[in-house]
This record gives sequence, C-alpha cells and structure tokens, in this order.
Amino acid sequence: MFYHDNELQYEVEVEDPDPYFAKMLQEAIGGVEGEMRVALQYMFQAFGQPKEKQEYRNLLMETAAEELGHIEMLATAVTKNLQGAPDELRREARENDAVIDAMMSGGQPRQALSAGLHAMPVDANGNPFSGNFIVASGNLAADMYANIMAESTGRLLATRLYEMTDDEGMKDMLAYLIARDTMHQNQWHAALEEMGETVPVPASFDQEKENQEYNYEFMSTFREDREDPHERWTEGVSIDGKGEFSFGTQPGGGNPQLEKAIAEMYNEASGGSGDSTIEDGE
Repeated sequence: MFYHDNELQYEVEVEDPDPYFAKMLQEAIGGVEGEMRVALQYMFQAFGQPKEKQEYRNLLMETAAEELGHIEMLATAVTKNLQGAPDELRREARENDAVIDAMMSGGQPRQALSAGLHAMPVDANGNPFSGNFIVASGNLAADMYANIMAESTGRLLATRLYEMTDDEGMKDMLAYLIARDTMHQNQWHAALEEMGETVPVPASFDQEKENQEYNYEFMSTFREDREDPHERWTEGVSIDGKGEFSFGTQPGGGNPQLEKAIAEMYNEASGGSGDSTIEDGE
C-alpha cells in the first residue's frame, strides 16, 4: 500500500522562472539518470526479495517511495519554471530555441499539447521514459552495484543542473537532491558490506566450473603486442582474494567456418533444394 500526503517532501521555490531550465529539469525526471528510473528500479528490486530478506525489501521500498517524492518536487519545479515565466522571457526563449518555441507555442513537443505546460515523463529531449533503464536482476548484490551506479550518475546530473542555474530556489532544491544522492550511494555500499562476500557476482556460482586459465587475466585487445603495464588490475592478488591478476592476450578461436550454414540458410529462404557445393573451410 502507498499513502500520499499533499505536502512536498522538500520545499520547491522558483525566484526567476526559466523555461530553458524547465527543459533541463526534465532529464532529472524521465532521463536515464532521473528519478523515475531509480524509483521504479528500487521498487521492482524490492518486489523480488523473499521473506527472509525483509530488511532489504524495506530498505529498497522505503527508498523507492522517497524517490517518488523527488519526482513530485521536480515536476513542481518544471511547472513553476514554465507557467511563471514572464511573457518577455517566453518570447526570448522562443526566439533562441526552436524546441522551446514549439513547446511554448502549443505545437510540439507534447509538453504544451498534452500537459498544459506541466512536467511529463520524458527526458530533456522529449524522449519518453523507458522501462529499459531499470535494473532488477533478481540478484541482490548485482542490483546494489547497479544502484550505486544509478545514484552516482543521478548525483552527477544534479550537480550539473546546480551549476546551470543562478536561481537560489532551484539551487536549494538541487542541494537537497544532491545530499540524498550522497546518502543513497552510502546506504547501498553499506548493504553490500553487510552482505559480505559479493565478488564476483553471483558469488554462489561454483568457480571451479569457470575456465581457470582466464578468470583473473586482464586480456589485451591491442592488435600489436603490448607489454604488461603493471597496473593494479594486471598483477597482484585479485580484489576477491581468490586469485592472482595476470596480463595476456586473446586466445583466438580460429575461423568461424560458417559458409556451409549460410549457404543452407540461403537455399531454404529461396526455396532451393538445400544442397550446397560449399564445403567447410572453403
């Protein structure tokens, strides 16, 4: 169950409405780095947690609900930047940016036609939010690493937005969101620490079954021979403590020899007999 309170999670004030900035804020809503992504990501990860991992389900679900509040804050900011902009600023924005012109004039994108100058579930370019952004693998450790990445890129976006505006109200809101990104990165690291051994993911797979010759080798893909650069990832004990890093090259697998298979596929597609005079290796 979800409960809603009409109060914003944190205050949102816009001193000097700016339609340009409204466009930029859309990235923090529906972009790959945005709040819709993390809210749904944490929610679907929570759905996949068994009863014996209730503490992790609670952690994920509470953070997902918090992120829903961030969406509401950003949507409020978009509306205030669009609807509160003076006519002179709107005209200037339309003259300098064709996309803003379309948005403000009621043409394209749909922010004017379908939303009446309110926020939409799209990114800064008007692309709809995609569920393909969401990572919910069913493996808790893998998901935690994905969450750290999501919060890192989200914090990066928020800091860039912070630097783009001189509006003190927007800076205050973004400073709050940046602070929450800091906390969320730390809490996901803490969850990984509590889980213990998580590398490699999945840690439950028997490593005796993997190719022991290549499981800790950094593989150079340079065309020319390259000397071992003697980096942390090419020598010494591996991060999981289960092996020794080494440096090597791609083993090579020979010519794929697909001529016969391709010829058979061609004959089937063209209604031929399927006979082929091409032999393997030719």
